[in-house]
Amino acid sequence: MLIGDVARHSGVSARMLRHYDALGLVRPTGRTVGGYREYSAEDVRRIFHVESLRSLGLSLKQIGRALEDPAFTPSALVSDLIRWTEDRLEREAELLERLRTIDASAPTGWQDVLRIVELMQGLNSTSAARRQQAVLARPEGVTVPAELLAGAVLAESDPHVAGALRWALARSGGDGVATLAVGARSEDVDVRRRAVLAIAEMCAAPGATAVLADALGDPDATVRRHAALALGRRGVTAAVPTLVGLVVEGSSDVDAAEVLGTLSQDPGCADRIMTALIGELAAPTADSATRIRLIQALIELSGTTAQEVLRQLAHDDDRAVALVASYFIGVLGARSPEDRGDED
Repeated sequence: MLIGDVARHSGVSARMLRHYDALGLVRPTGRTVGGYREYSAEDVRRIFHVESLRSLGLSLKQIGRALEDPAFTPSALVSDLIRWTEDRLEREAELLERLRTIDASAPTGWQDVLRIVELMQGLNSTSAARRQQAVLARPEGVTVPAELLAGAVLAESDPHVAGALRWALARSGGDGVATLAVGARSEDVDVRRRAVLAIAEMCAAPGATAVLADALGDPDATVRRHAALALGRRGVTAAVPTLVGLVVEGSSDVDAAEVLGTLSQDPGCADRIMTALIGELAAPTADSATRIRLIQALIELSGTTAQEVLRQLAHDDDRAVALVASYFIGVLGARSPEDRGDED
């Protein structure tokens, strides 16, 4: 077949066939009287072999070696091709993510695009100071996609940079909850902690409460603590058992007690909290320090029931518990009726 016929049947352009000939990859077996290339059936099969190897990502030089060297074994080269392809896909995925981020910022001109690119480069810096500066030095009026900030929050290990990112995210006006929600389900506990801590600072955003409520069941105590405190401050009573648990454990117990006191202003929740605290006070496993923390939480509650419990505890067999209870009875007695939340 002449070169034009081969090109039509193989899908390889005549120009590329001439290139193959020049490289010695596929040289036509013969020539016509007029000097035109003439390909045999074996030549055409070799063209298809070349195209098949090209489809795997081999260079023309590698293809020539593969076809000419009888001792050539493909396993090592295929392994290299897999690694090169994985690297290329990773780079292309990063490029795609950058392009989507820029598109989400709705740039009105190339200056906006350059600002977003500069921010992304700053956030990818190996210097924590440079990353923090990139967040805090953002010009007024420049819209930064919340997803970009949320993704950076999930990846940031430096506490100072993480704080700046959460601050920027909470004030971005965008919705980064969806990105953070994915992080809250991560297998990496550090990522889950970052996600819940960030959501806690923007818990008024749509969907945030649901993510925090799910986090109450997280196996990590730190994740549960962040979620419970944030939900309690939002008046979500589902956080009560976890908050009581924080008092018992001595983990953020002062904050937990204050939140329980706020929740107890709801009469429907006050009895639930009181019952839980009294139950923990009477638990056989409660040591002196735990019971003292529970007493400190008890005085945050409204109503007269707390005073009655304190009077009983003032005669407790544990002298330290009795002294603390007696002291707080005096503190409550010195408060005004409004402060004590006395009933009529």
